[in-house]
Amino acid sequence: MADTQHDYDLVVVGSGAAGMSAAVTAAWHGLKVVVVEKADGLGGATAWSGGWMWIPLNPLAKAAGIDEDPETVRTYLRHELGERYDPARIDAFLDTAPRMVAFFHDNTALRFADGNAIADIHGDTPGAGTGGRSVIAAPFDGHQLDRRTLKKLRKTMPETAFLGMPIQAGPDLMAFLTVTRSLKSFLHVTKRLTRHLVDLARYGRAMQLVNGVALTGRLAKSADALGVQTWVSSPARRLIQEGERVTGVVVETPDGEITLNARRGVVLAAGGFPWDVARRRELFPHTPTGEEHWPLPPSSASGDGLRLGEAVGGEVDTSLYSPVAWAPVSRVPYQDGHVGHFPHIIDRAKPGIIGVLKSGQRFVNEAGGYYDYVDAMVKAVPEDEELCSWLVCSHRFQRRYGLGITRPAPVPFRHWIKKGYLKAGKTVEELARHCGIDLEGLKRTVEDYNAHARQGEDPAYGRGSTPYNRKNGDPAHRPNPCVAPLDEGPFYAVKIVPGCFGTFAGLKTNEHAQVLDGEGHPITGLYAAGTDMASIMGGYYPAGGINLGPAMTFGHIAGLHAAEEHSA
Repeated sequence: MADTQHDYDLVVVGSGAAGMSAAVTAAWHGLKVVVVEKADGLGGATAWSGGWMWIPLNPLAKAAGIDEDPETVRTYLRHELGERYDPARIDAFLDTAPRMVAFFHDNTALRFADGNAIADIHGDTPGAGTGGRSVIAAPFDGHQLDRRTLKKLRKTMPETAFLGMPIQAGPDLMAFLTVTRSLKSFLHVTKRLTRHLVDLARYGRAMQLVNGVALTGRLAKSADALGVQTWVSSPARRLIQEGERVTGVVVETPDGEITLNARRGVVLAAGGFPWDVARRRELFPHTPTGEEHWPLPPSSASGDGLRLGEAVGGEVDTSLYSPVAWAPVSRVPYQDGHVGHFPHIIDRAKPGIIGVLKSGQRFVNEAGGYYDYVDAMVKAVPEDEELCSWLVCSHRFQRRYGLGITRPAPVPFRHWIKKGYLKAGKTVEELARHCGIDLEGLKRTVEDYNAHARQGEDPAYGRGSTPYNRKNGDPAHRPNPCVAPLDEGPFYAVKIVPGCFGTFAGLKTNEHAQVLDGEGHPITGLYAAGTDMASIMGGYYPAGGINLGPAMTFGHIAGLHAAEEHSA
């Protein structure tokens, strides 16, 4: 039987970006830190994400000559968030985020690559950025990790990998999309695949880490170097209070319950509540039973952090515009009977695809933000109908770009038709019958769309009208990288249902990441970061990376605040 009590300065609940940021920051400043993770692997939803972080005014942008006025960023956020703009927390984020990047770069194994060509989602909003506000963890060689840590590190989400290999947006992804049309791409893909297959044979996993798993790998290496302990399969069950102060947490481990005393506090970073059916039923629209939703984060993100905070007087902020960070997903049936979820992030922007409702009508600029696609779907579908839509494309589109889990040429795809994932029809009318879409409605929509698409235009919804649209389109397609007609069959479609990258509703916090009680006072010794804290974006989605950027930043803020108390 293990010791039933352990003493630490800081206990962190959750091993995603927010939790590991807090842990590494606090440990670098001299605190004794332990991270407890409910799942059997480290990384949480971060490891399954694209890994992009929205960090305006970051050092990489400045080094490239992009030196923005902070007021420009505030202008964008004021317009995007409206009455939900929180000056104190926004200021804390904008002031600290660039310093957070510098701290990790200078003192840890975390290195960054820039996203200087990535634009904010809503290019027509005053203050919108056309680049320089995004960073991502640089690719990471998994061989640098201790074998015990490597074994604990969560793998990339299967649906967004190829044979288990993560692929990074940008040149890497473009090489895979053009492998049959470019010798350079063919050589790149051959090299990547060869190395990956060797790694699979030796280690049973990808070792060329990119995207979110590169971020978690680099944070795990940093934590190891600073002596941070990481416990997996160890869910936090209840917080301990002495008077008004949180002084520890009780954790359930394979050896039984263990009390972790925390001299300087506890950080809640357990991943929000995407898998909490009861809270989904309470807060999500179109979710009468709580089951009508398909989250992308691991199932361990089931609301533990919120319940722990509420049990000691914290409050969950449900006043946000949306409680959930929507993402359009398709449900992927596997041979063993389980169902995965594919996030439709890039394919919607490519030329030659449209999104339609059961009526056959379009309802949104498909090349816009993933959150915006589902938000528009929620508004367009009547409450008494199933919340879904269909992405419809031609054979040429599927072979060139892929559709959902179906990969582009030369990868075979017809087995997905047999499984029912991909619907097919020689004509638009036949496709509509197979999908249950109104025949005349879809036929009329395609005819109207094609009439303008042949000139590269989309007067109905303005596809390709913003830098964000065009970045995700096909730069080789002219005149509009996001628009092409659907005028040659066969035609294909996948059913899109509401999913999410995480939740926005979370514990109320101040600018120091301290959890607030019902009267707005900090609960001493209790912090929240990531999706356990209410989103600083007020339930809106102004840019890619607005989950991970604040998660890393407020995790860093929590670690700093605990360290400052330690030195006081």
